[in-house]
Amino acid sequence: MKEILTVQIGSYANFIGSHFWNFQDELLGLADNPQSDEIFKNHHFNMDVLYRAGETQQGILTHTPRLVSVDFQGSLGCVTASGTLYNEVPVASIDTPTWKGNITTQASEPLKKNLFLRSLDSAETDEDMDNCRGYDGRNSDSQTEYQDKDIVACLEDGVQYWTDFSKVHYHPQSLYELNGLWMDPEDFNNYGIGRDAFSGCLSGEEINERLRFFVEECDLIQGFQFIVDDSGGFSGVAGEFLENIADEYTNVPVLLYCARSPNSYLNAKSQKQKISSKIHDAVSLARLSSFCKLIVPVGLPSLSTSRLSKYLCVKDQKPYHTSAVYASAIHSISLPFRMQPLGPSTQVSHTCGAVDINELMQMTGGQSRQNMVTILDVSMPVPGLTGNQSPQRLLENLLPLTPELAEVEDMLAVESITVHGVFGTGYQRASVPEVKDAVQASYLNSAARPKFSHLTVAQCPLPIPLPFPSLFSNLVGQHGEILEGPISSPATTRGPLEVHSIPMAARLRSSSAVLPYLEDRLINLRRLGIARGALGTELLRSWGFGKDDLDDMGETLSKMVSTLNPFSEESSDSE
Repeated sequence: MKEILTVQIGSYANFIGSHFWNFQDELLGLADNPQSDEIFKNHHFNMDVLYRAGETQQGILTHTPRLVSVDFQGSLGCVTASGTLYNEVPVASIDTPTWKGNITTQASEPLKKNLFLRSLDSAETDEDMDNCRGYDGRNSDSQTEYQDKDIVACLEDGVQYWTDFSKVHYHPQSLYELNGLWMDPEDFNNYGIGRDAFSGCLSGEEINERLRFFVEECDLIQGFQFIVDDSGGFSGVAGEFLENIADEYTNVPVLLYCARSPNSYLNAKSQKQKISSKIHDAVSLARLSSFCKLIVPVGLPSLSTSRLSKYLCVKDQKPYHTSAVYASAIHSISLPFRMQPLGPSTQVSHTCGAVDINELMQMTGGQSRQNMVTILDVSMPVPGLTGNQSPQRLLENLLPLTPELAEVEDMLAVESITVHGVFGTGYQRASVPEVKDAVQASYLNSAARPKFSHLTVAQCPLPIPLPFPSLFSNLVGQHGEILEGPISSPATTRGPLEVHSIPMAARLRSSSAVLPYLEDRLINLRRLGIARGALGTELLRSWGFGKDDLDDMGETLSKMVSTLNPFSEESSDSE
């Protein structure tokens, strides 16, 4: 088995991760549920690629994500960093017998669990604990249905922490809170602060030890899957962490998702803050790309006004909403990494296109394209292959989640597409040949066919767990089918009680369309950091970067630009 170790760094990254793990937990629960659709019992995914098996001191078997999560102290809400499975004994307080005076203790009230988390506690039986699976929800009992409606409403209006909607048990080594940051989260806003946070107070060594714990358990690690909130100091934390990983695990590939919430685009900034932000973005990309083979920027300034709003009703101001979209795309694009090797007959009917992380990187980047920045597209949900939606238009429904793209027809583009759960003839899940034919038909009618395309197909759709937000429009049916007309309902949106699963498509593509994203950061680094008398020189020095470091970062970004466009003026060494 080729294991994947997931790392989530930053508040928004953990919001995305919380949804991602809810999907995995839902798949595990549906596979064991005798009343669930057969498609979830025979999905042909090896979930142990993402999970670890363990056992408590009481002999209880555990099944927890192979995960290291880093966030602010206090970011876990009412959940403890040690989790609930292993019942670790808290460290006893140290007596001070030499002090003869009065002792005053100040303690804040623990945060109360919301209705969803309380429902998890009440729903867990001894059998649930043995399997370490979360609450499945959506029972047929009328009393439970009423409670589920309250739970959905509670989450829609009251999510503050990413743990508020997490239905997953975590290992005690998974959740790490950065200590010693005596500042508001809004001030943790640049790469230099993140570097200092990682190296200070032994934080870096403690995070490295947690990673080492999971790596040493692996038989043959496939790679690291990083999700990083790169709009502030957490990109600095990730950069230092990745540098250590590159030194210790030289041959283990890293797939990095650089995530940003719409809220990160809305902050009003002074001129000084704008300069700092531009330098941060350039440094973040240059540094992170130095230690990763594949970087995927995700995070549009607005999802509600994007073309995704055709079937989705996303509230940009809610990280709980927007992170669900990005988590859905990451789930889909990562399916090939955990497909079980199957015989030819089974592959034709259920799945095809399994690859590991390194193979994906070789396809999208190639031997000569290292440290590539790729584009993530998604179709959510995917229209069916018959009816009003012609199968020839399958690829037209893929819309970018990566910002700052150009509208180009790139004949040299390389892409990897995952399609799963899509409907075909007779309202049945489309077979692998049906999907292949639809993709080929889409290429025939496309203005520009990519140089190379890899296709992964699975019949298992994306399950919608109870804590998923109410994102779907009235044009989306119970199984994610696109309806001919809107459902007559007093509610303007539909959530997990109305929509139980959806067909998905996601695509990673290496294309010159990403050049504006790269060139903007190269220009800003040169003008604000490298040029003589640059406004950001002192700032960069305070972050710990000298002239040689800046020259290296400039060369890194320049190579990334010239790889996609050898004739770009910005890829030359001259100013």
